[in-house]
Amino acid sequence: MSVTGYLKLSIAAAVATIGLKTAAWWFTGSVGLLSDAMESFVNLAAAVFALAMVTIAQAPADDDHPYGHQKAEYFSSGFEGLLILGAALAIVWAATQRLFSPQSLESLGLGVGLSMLSSVVNGGVAWMLLRAARRHESIALEADGRHLMTDVWTSIGVAGGILLVPVTGWLWLDPALAIVVALNIAREAWGLLRRSVDGLMDRALSGAERQAIERVLQRLGSAEVRFDDLRTRRAAGAKFCQLHMHVPGSWRLDRAAARREEAERALIDAVRGLRVTIELLPTNVEPVGQRVAHEGSDGNKEHR
Repeated sequence: MSVTGYLKLSIAAAVATIGLKTAAWWFTGSVGLLSDAMESFVNLAAAVFALAMVTIAQAPADDDHPYGHQKAEYFSSGFEGLLILGAALAIVWAATQRLFSPQSLESLGLGVGLSMLSSVVNGGVAWMLLRAARRHESIALEADGRHLMTDVWTSIGVAGGILLVPVTGWLWLDPALAIVVALNIAREAWGLLRRSVDGLMDRALSGAERQAIERVLQRLGSAEVRFDDLRTRRAAGAKFCQLHMHVPGSWRLDRAAARREEAERALIDAVRGLRVTIELLPTNVEPVGQRVAHEGSDGNKEHR
């Protein structure tokens, strides 16, 4: 199944869980279950927006976007983070009102049963999304999957707290648990927002991926061939690597080009999905950009 197919499945799951959780709240009057139902509306909005952004991200590069549209996925995870944060604030407001005006709960068995059924649906879809996210290297799928999995644990916690109310007689336990749920949702929102900002600011590849690149360069380097100025970045599932390759100035162009092609193939084999750009330079020649930076930092000469 494609990334968009998994997101359509997530939309269907969100619609189903909204119905189940809303019914659970209606039967019980539990603000904890209400908070759970509100988060499902967030799931639906996030899945719809993720589908739109992934569709944009899959568009091919064009004249205005020569590096592609993959970063659109970060808007999806960032938007989801904002929605989750808004839901957390709404839950805190509703729970605070109920905390000062406790109300008895009704039809707990039916309400909890509906809530647990929705958790089964969410848990199955979340498991599928997280597996697909690793396979497709999609942050949009991962964000949606992690959000759904958080929703599962939230529902379990809410249901457990609701069942304790008639045992303990503590009516305040339901709104108090809703506030705890809201704090957990806010934590998830912060994580998604931070990752989205990192992606939009061209965060480097992971440590393991950079180490794999370094091992290839060390293996291919020699007394005649030297690599430097390695830079990496990630744009959702797309990975980019650029560097300089220094070779003797006496080499024929076809020989230098063949060595560069060898290095490109080795790097692509070492890191799946890597896009490599290697600039050929004669040995002992430093690029103008680096030379200008060095001269400016030494204070000897400044280029404007």
